[in-house]
Amino acid sequence: MNRRLTLAVAGAWLATMATTILPDAALAHGLVGRQDLPIPRWLFAWGAAVVLVASFVGLGVLWTKPRLQKVQERATLRIPAALEVFLGVVGLAVFALVIYAGYAGTQTATANLTPTVIYVLFWVGVPFASVLLGNFFPAISPWRAIARTTGWTLRRAGVRRPTPLAYPQWLGRWPAVLGVLAFAWVELVYVARDDPSRLATMALAYAAFQLAGSAVFGTETWRRNADAFSVYFWMFSLLSPLHWRGRELCLRPPLSGAPQLVAIPGTIALLCTMIGTTSFDGLSQGDLWTGTGGLAPHLQQRFINLGLSADVALEVTFTIGLLAMVGFVAGLFRLGLMGMRSISTRYDTATLGRAFVHSLIPIALAYVAAHYFSLFAYQGQAMAFLVSDPLGNGANLFGTASASINYNVIGATGIWYVQVAALVAGHVAGLMLAHDRALVQYRRPRDATRSQYWMLAVMVGFTSLGLFLLSASA
Repeated sequence: MNRRLTLAVAGAWLATMATTILPDAALAHGLVGRQDLPIPRWLFAWGAAVVLVASFVGLGVLWTKPRLQKVQERATLRIPAALEVFLGVVGLAVFALVIYAGYAGTQTATANLTPTVIYVLFWVGVPFASVLLGNFFPAISPWRAIARTTGWTLRRAGVRRPTPLAYPQWLGRWPAVLGVLAFAWVELVYVARDDPSRLATMALAYAAFQLAGSAVFGTETWRRNADAFSVYFWMFSLLSPLHWRGRELCLRPPLSGAPQLVAIPGTIALLCTMIGTTSFDGLSQGDLWTGTGGLAPHLQQRFINLGLSADVALEVTFTIGLLAMVGFVAGLFRLGLMGMRSISTRYDTATLGRAFVHSLIPIALAYVAAHYFSLFAYQGQAMAFLVSDPLGNGANLFGTASASINYNVIGATGIWYVQVAALVAGHVAGLMLAHDRALVQYRRPRDATRSQYWMLAVMVGFTSLGLFLLSASA
């Protein structure tokens, strides 16, 4: 126990050192104003580290048997097929509206429905809803609705469809990795990220790609493995107490879906990409990256000197930063796995990675909540006037076109508390999942606990990174 506490205290010190040296700053996504905190920022770092250490010690003492590996689910209700069809129609109608608004509406991003729906409701809102409601996205997925409707129509017409090809095992979730990375690149790197017509074109291209994949490998097989957004949202739904099995809704303990994750090829890369891209979102708004003496201006000038235009040089610079942050997250996770292997050589790092990768899911959610909460809280309100005037041409379909965003709904200090709470809760949940799996992987509880010294270090590292990014200057 003394050795455990020594390592834990060391982790707390590292977390504090990583955050106390940082300047006070605005929060992510351009939140205007400064936090009026009742205690210094470095005390938040100490508090977060203490919570992680206390959780780690508590798990080692009180959680001596696996509780989340095999759980009993309880069926509660079953929705009719007609409702599933209706939800598919709604999803397809919303998709059509987003595409139409992108092309036919004003090209001013803040007055057009398309950017807000894609970046706020879809990219941020659906993950939050998936944790609360379970994996509901398949029911409203427009490309899934099109694929299933096409298949149904062909069957009714007596047309025999070719047998789908077997999905390659080696391909795994790698298409989803590339899809999430591509979307993050558009959001964080592409200079025309807010152009409604270009967003509409990319949305159509993505839908066409999904339909082609569904036609070749089968709708459900493709959706579970290669549809980036379906896989992305499903990952978060594994934390939910609600589990949809077809049209049947079941109840289960929170977090218990995560241990059921099968780490096929690409799974570790996907979760590292989910965390790394969100991390870069925070880094890209700080002085370390964009300040006068930051890395980005220096790199951009290097590429301009090579003959690239300013915009292309900027995109190349940010692409390097995006990939580097994903690599950094992957390296941090691998470092923890290498440390765990020092406890016992029974498992290699690849095996340990597949066994413990599910513990990164709540961290990915914590980073989404921390970095996008202010965007969702403020820009999400824009839907009140955008639904009345989706094209930005002066319409007032529902009488709410004159609505505005209330920036007083929550202040900068309140957002800071939400962000820190999300980071701490996410990392505690990650520790719980890792500890529960360790009790299965290692024969003796003592070895299971010792292996988690390294996972504690990983969680402290991710917490430090999160606090660093939240504290970076805008």
